[in-house]
Amino acid sequence: MTERKIKWGIMGAGNISRKFASDLVQSENAELLAVASRTEGKAATFASEFNIARPYDNYDQFLQDQEIEIVYIGTLHTQHKECALQCLKSGKAVLCEKPFTMDAEEAEELIQVAKENNTFLMEAMWTRYLPAIVKAKKWLEEGKIGEVRMLTANFGFNVGWSPKSRLLDKELGGGAMLDAGIYPISFASFIFGQQPSQIKSSAHIGETGVDEHFSALFEYPDGKTAMLNSGVRLNLANDAYIYGTEGFIRLPNFLFGDGAYLHQSGSDVVEFQDDRKLQGYLFEAEEAMACLRAGKLESSTMPLEETHDIMKTMDALRKQWGLVYS
Repeated sequence: MTERKIKWGIMGAGNISRKFASDLVQSENAELLAVASRTEGKAATFASEFNIARPYDNYDQFLQDQEIEIVYIGTLHTQHKECALQCLKSGKAVLCEKPFTMDAEEAEELIQVAKENNTFLMEAMWTRYLPAIVKAKKWLEEGKIGEVRMLTANFGFNVGWSPKSRLLDKELGGGAMLDAGIYPISFASFIFGQQPSQIKSSAHIGETGVDEHFSALFEYPDGKTAMLNSGVRLNLANDAYIYGTEGFIRLPNFLFGDGAYLHQSGSDVVEFQDDRKLQGYLFEAEEAMACLRAGKLESSTMPLEETHDIMKTMDALRKQWGLVYS
């Protein structure tokens, strides 16, 4: 169904922006109008790849473009707050890539500015909108596995040893937490609808000062738990399991997966398969556009208060490890 086209701009012309753009240009409801990068020539190269009319080598000129309604921020982690603030103060809606900010204090500042400027703001937690995860959430709401008591979720990959790479550079917010661990942490928040009351964790801090891998046990009221593992120098089995009193749900390769499997006691396994051709970033964009058309200032699926609370949880984890960013 075709809706009023929303005009997009992208800040940052790196890999994650490329993935987002490759999905967005396939939507009939969106127009990718502009892209900006501070690296000379990078915006023009990006624009030619996706047939974008307006490449900018200057953020100020980009922000002065009155036709841009919403901006996807795909810059470095450390630049998220600055870029989002500029957009919000220019009256442009913002879909900001994870991690939303470097810590909870920065997140609180962004949220406050969005409210002051009456402008839409949303964290780009793309996994929440993937059909398999949406289906799993629906099964939970229907009580298919009874009361949820336990969750396990892993996400890790091996970037190899490259001490100057972004993923291992502490000054750029490298490490497992902000690049990989945020996904299982946000997933636990999505499933339980709250943050843990107690956290027990352990992390390996590597030679470059970043968390190369970590494990965390989240404890919730009434004995509910989540066991989460993540790493950037370890290949993990990136699956998620949700265990209830009457069965469990399996999400293989949950971050990118196209299937969900419902296991109920005494019943055959119910299988859901997503046959999408897209990578999956379009779903979060469609959510943001639906909010804009409805005049909403935030998403009910990824509300700002929860984004802030998740950042607090990650701050608590880093405090246990003695990991402090600049």
